[in-house]
Amino acid sequence: MPHLLTINCGSSSVKFAVFRLGNNIEPVLRGKVTEIGKAQGHSSARLADSTSLWNAKSSCKNHGSAIEHILNQLENYAELWKISLVGHRIVHGGPDFVSPLALDSVIEAELERLTPLAPLHLPANLAAIAAVRTRLPRAEQFACFDTAFHSNMPENAARTGLPLNMDDGVIRRYGFHGLSYESTLYQLERREGAAALKDRIVVAHLGAGASMAAVHGRRTIDTSMGFSPLSGLPMATRSGDIDPGLILYLLKEEGWTSDELADLLNNRSGLLGQSGTSGDAQILVTTNAGKSAEEAIAFFCYQARRHFGALVAAMGGIDRLIFTGGIGEHSPEIRYQICKPLEQCFGTIIDPKKNKSNKPLLSPKNGSVTVEISSADEELMIARHVAELVGTRQNGEAVA
Repeated sequence: MPHLLTINCGSSSVKFAVFRLGNNIEPVLRGKVTEIGKAQGHSSARLADSTSLWNAKSSCKNHGSAIEHILNQLENYAELWKISLVGHRIVHGGPDFVSPLALDSVIEAELERLTPLAPLHLPANLAAIAAVRTRLPRAEQFACFDTAFHSNMPENAARTGLPLNMDDGVIRRYGFHGLSYESTLYQLERREGAAALKDRIVVAHLGAGASMAAVHGRRTIDTSMGFSPLSGLPMATRSGDIDPGLILYLLKEEGWTSDELADLLNNRSGLLGQSGTSGDAQILVTTNAGKSAEEAIAFFCYQARRHFGALVAAMGGIDRLIFTGGIGEHSPEIRYQICKPLEQCFGTIIDPKKNKSNKPLLSPKNGSVTVEISSADEELMIARHVAELVGTRQNGEAVA
């Protein structure tokens, strides 16, 4: 029975899981490495029954060393030799990679070429692929692309506003967090049946990286992120949408270099830049965080409301709002600040007690809009995609 390792690289973290593939996809363990590149990093893993395998400080200087650390730990705790399949979340698939596929040298070379489109993420993805190949040379590796979910969104949503002869090929709006959105819809269908996917749904993936998507009938109607993971909502350290004129001003009048701008927009903006203290929303919402923290959270929620309204307009209405991601699932204060001002025009009423205790259903039963929390499982979606690819290739049918 094959074992599958899933690897989900963020800009400064790695989430991983091991699944046993058979007639069903059986979880074996899950874990994560955080604060990569910092001295105060952390690593942990638990079995499917919640038994802790390890929980300790770690100091991984980059994603390659983080993967090596994970593989070392798996060798000690989880029979690493059983892993014959490895599935990766790849943040950007460019215009051509619109479905999961097996990795080879040609595809890796193309991903290398796409690195400028996601400079915080694709180098980490490629480092993970290389680290796995070194340690598990016989394992077959697969790529699952975050941009693929949005690949069939309407033409008007995919265009950038640049001249039409530029708005093709690589230059277009892509959208991101696709595996999270896919997982959210998969869980909704399992809970309520396929009819629920006929709702006009806004999914708010709010975490260190944040985006929203309007989804109807499994199809993205529009999404807040566009050409790059920099766009849309402000995030932990990323700016979100910026007036292009401001970028030109900094380049021409203030003499900024492109590298300085990249560092500003990726690493020193968003909640960190607005608060001056932290990009962690959970820290900023604490009562003693100070006025600048309060203003940073208010700015984030204001921008989330703006994007929500635009997505509802693009979809022609709203039936369901689903919060997911670390902030979306665990921050009652931010959910309240987003939903409360929208009650009158959009019907996003939430019950204060349910919201405070992070109940799955936040809205009253008779509410016009269902507001709920869903815990996205990107690792399971990667496992499902790999199982389908392997099952289709070997058995003529997908693994359920």
